[in-house]
This record gives sequence, C-alpha cells and structure tokens, in this order.
Amino acid sequence: MSPVWYAARVGVRRGWTELRQTFTTGQDVFGYVLWTVLLMVPLFLAGDDPLEGAGISAGAFMLPSMLGMTLAFTGMMTTAQLLATEREDGTLLRAKAVPHGMVGHLVGKIVMVSGMALVSMALPFAAGVFLVDGVAGQGGGVLLTLAWVVPLGLMATLPMGAVVGSLVTSPRAIGLLMLPVMGLIVISGIYFPLSKLPEWLQTVGQVFPVYWLGLGLRAALLPADAVAAEVGESWRYLETAAVLGAWAAAGLLLAPPVLRRMARRESGAAMAERHRKAMQRVG
Repeated sequence: MSPVWYAARVGVRRGWTELRQTFTTGQDVFGYVLWTVLLMVPLFLAGDDPLEGAGISAGAFMLPSMLGMTLAFTGMMTTAQLLATEREDGTLLRAKAVPHGMVGHLVGKIVMVSGMALVSMALPFAAGVFLVDGVAGQGGGVLLTLAWVVPLGLMATLPMGAVVGSLVTSPRAIGLLMLPVMGLIVISGIYFPLSKLPEWLQTVGQVFPVYWLGLGLRAALLPADAVAAEVGESWRYLETAAVLGAWAAAGLLLAPPVLRRMARRESGAAMAERHRKAMQRVG
C-alpha cells in the first residue's frame, strides 16, 4: 500500500472515530437536537395548509426541501468552519508536520462531515413524517433517487466548503458569510416553490446547489402530482445531475490547489501572528 493510500485509510478511521464522538459530546448532541427543532418549527406552523395547485400540503413541500438545505449547509459551512478553526488553533500545522498528514486529516474531515450531514438529515426526517402527510410514500423509487442525489450533493458542497475554509482568515469570517447564505436559502425554493418568485430571482436561485438538492429530494420523497409546483412542472432529473455535477467538478478542481497553497503558507510564525491578533481583539 502506498503512503498516500495508507494516510487516506487512517483518515477514514479517524473521521469515523470523530463522528462517533459527536454522539457522546453534549455540545454536539445539543447541536443535532437544536437543528431538528429549528426545522420542525416551520413545519408545525405550516401544518396541513394546502399548497395551491400541487395536491400536497405546504409542510410536505417544505420537509424534503429543508433536508436538501441541511445537506448543502452542513457540507459547505461545517467544512469551512472546521478548516478555519483548525487552521487558527494549529491543528493543520501539526498535520502538515506528519508525512501525508494533510491527506489523512482532510479525508477524516470528509468522512466526519458527511456523517454529520446524514445524521442532521435523518433526525428531522424521522420527526417530520409525523407532522406532515404525503412524504416518502413512493416505494422503491425513493431509495433509487436518494442513492444518487445525496452523494452527488455531498460532492458538490464538501470541496467548496474546503475552498472557503482555506481562503478565510479566521473562523469569525465564516459567521459573516451566514447572511448571504440565508439570503440564498430564501431564493432557493426551500420554504415555498421557486416558481412563485420573479424570473430573475428564479435564475439566480438555480445557479446554486441548494435549489437543486431541494428539488432532487422533493422528486424522491413527494408524490408525482407535486411536480405541478415546480419550475416548468418537471422534476428535471438531468438538470439536477448536471448542475450538481458541475459544482462537484468545480470544487474538485479548485480544492486541491487551494488546499496546497494554504498548507504551504502554514507555519509557526503565521499561527503566532493569528494568535497575537486574536488576543488584541480580546483585549
């Protein structure tokens, strides 16, 4: 086995260990529960109010949409937050000092964040099916669609999260990105159909993967009649695969050189300078 493959194998084990630790750490468990509760609030408020012309309730439309949002949010923002934090506290510098340590470290983060995304989707889904009717009653087609939408969604968001985490100067900068991210969610057809928005906002929303992840999960979990609420009254499977694939390809092309550049610039002096600036802000 080559050293790189061995480092990747170690990274998989490390990622799995870190994922399991999130189930035993109070702060992480609270995060899972809080996220589930936050997603249940709009479902509870929407209830069984019918969605005009779609033959489903507003809650049924929102549940798979919010699961897609969760996948995109966790894949991108959590990855960025973890990398930015570990860059500041010296974790990445220590990984750099080990032969192929960066490879193992990043593989571990991919495994961990992927698992967190799946758990963050599974919990709201399990709770949401008791609040709304008409979700996940389509038989084997559900699993078939999920089998390609979810992995492709992770590939579309994880590398971009790594790019963002490598470019920002501190974890606090990630918080500033939350405002445009929340705006993107509003125009991505998560809480109401994208077809209700002006055409120019529809165009903007369809550029990003959040909308397409929501669409893919609605296609998997909602009855066929619900397609009437979608843009063009179509689930657009090919377009979903194409846009998510394009984001995945862009991320996979950008992430390696950006991560290598970040690793080259990591040093004890750079970390000490970041620590000094942080202490000045505290003071």
